[in-house]
Amino acid sequence: MRLFLAAMIALTLIVPLPAFALDQADLLKKIEDLTRELDKVKQQMQEIQKKDDVKEQRITKVEKKADDAKKPSWLEIGGDYRFRLDSLKGDVHDYMQYDPSAQYGPLPSPIPGVNMFTYSRPVNGYDPKNDTLMTNRFGLNLRARATEDITVKARLLMYKVFGGNDSSAVSDQFFSPEKSGVFDGNVGHIPQDNVLRVDQAFATWSNIANQPVWFSVGRRPSTGGVPSNLRQNKEYSGNSGVPALLVDYAFDGMTLGVAPDIDILPGAYAKLCYGRGFDSGMRPMNNGLKDTDLIGLNVVPYDTDNLRVEFQWNRAFNMMSNPPIAAWGDVQANVGDIDQFGTLVMGKINNVGPGDLNLFASAALSRSHPSGRTYSLPFGYMDMNSNSTFDTGDMQFAGDYGLLNDGTSTEDHTGSAFYVGARYDLKNTGTKIGLEYNYGSKYWIAFAPAADDMWASKLGTRGNVYEAYIIQEIKSKPISKLGKAYARLGYQHYDFNYTGSNGWLGEPRKISNLNTSNPMDTQMYPPLSKASNIYLTFDVEF
Repeated sequence: MRLFLAAMIALTLIVPLPAFALDQADLLKKIEDLTRELDKVKQQMQEIQKKDDVKEQRITKVEKKADDAKKPSWLEIGGDYRFRLDSLKGDVHDYMQYDPSAQYGPLPSPIPGVNMFTYSRPVNGYDPKNDTLMTNRFGLNLRARATEDITVKARLLMYKVFGGNDSSAVSDQFFSPEKSGVFDGNVGHIPQDNVLRVDQAFATWSNIANQPVWFSVGRRPSTGGVPSNLRQNKEYSGNSGVPALLVDYAFDGMTLGVAPDIDILPGAYAKLCYGRGFDSGMRPMNNGLKDTDLIGLNVVPYDTDNLRVEFQWNRAFNMMSNPPIAAWGDVQANVGDIDQFGTLVMGKINNVGPGDLNLFASAALSRSHPSGRTYSLPFGYMDMNSNSTFDTGDMQFAGDYGLLNDGTSTEDHTGSAFYVGARYDLKNTGTKIGLEYNYGSKYWIAFAPAADDMWASKLGTRGNVYEAYIIQEIKSKPISKLGKAYARLGYQHYDFNYTGSNGWLGEPRKISNLNTSNPMDTQMYPPLSKASNIYLTFDVEF
């Protein structure tokens, strides 16, 4: 600006005097006028600069908002809806049924002239079925980022039968102790009513002390684990799940995990888990009961999109004698401890023909350690007065059931199980075809009351289960972040070898040997020898 003023003055001075006959006063006036004009220009330039600065600030704010929009929201909401149609058919073998509501007898007595009555009754085999069992299930998922390293996740579930508003519409047909009623381990996973219940609610603190360590506590994501997620068309739950062959149980607990960055072991992590299966209440009013607790160690040395290797060990301490449901009454005793050992290998082979091939194999052992304490049923009595009534002087006797044995035996038993399967995914059509098989031995114990099977948890079966299914995804552009819809048609066939599948009380009996004349073979539940299920689902996820 000063240079411009100097140039103008110089120009004025060199112009011929005849053209500018200006005196000194006129020259000074011209200079002042030019100075004022230059000040105006300067002010205008400053105002333009201010406007540019404001504009730049606005652009910066917009860019920051755009960057923030790319990041995950502090609150994410999703969920799913499922309609399911099941056609169930089974075969129940001849057996003796425990029935506390009436006395049956007399039966042959070891004491001549004395009547013996029993609370069991003979039942001839029959074929239960439900041609059209329809259910609704709705799940709502929430994820909140409370701080940079702490998140809270929750899942709410409603699960009910068409035309039914309580669990008895379905549970009476399950012929299995883990699904004969609703308790803490299966609530939300048994069709019940139209109440939206808390299935999961837990907080996770990650990156503790800037290390690859996390701690999580609450109602755990301990259901629907690998590899059962394949037939349910779900993504596996990362490092928060559990192997389905061992555990499919809704419980409260906590986890401490570490995920070291090891080049030759991508995705590796390990976690120590704790859960409570039963709270015994206040002492000494709880009849000497102890809490049922579970600890587990899960090690995944390799986890990529195409290969996962997993090892698991669990131990249940002071196992409760029975599920705390109406059919069983109060928990009577702590019957012992149970160990589980399992391994899983699953992977995917890409581009096998027009699709991808998913494969898995899982194997497990269970080991019981009975305490000698039992769950007792009033089995019957001997009428010492021969008057056909139970009164003073008559002798009552009970059926005592311990951990995988009858009576107070403390003998350990080992069970085994394995689970294999494959799913072929056709890329162009969104069609997925799967086959699965699993087997459980006489003394196999699984903790799987929340499994997504209508008859009973197939992975807790003492016998063989075969399943085939086809999934057809609906080719439609997703609107929500996780939006997809699909239909699933499947068939399950159960071949039970021993009684008590999915339970831990009493000596397992060979089902083919049961008869209607031996009270000592009395069963709490109708012993299915075979069962089948044709199912169809329509699932929408959002």
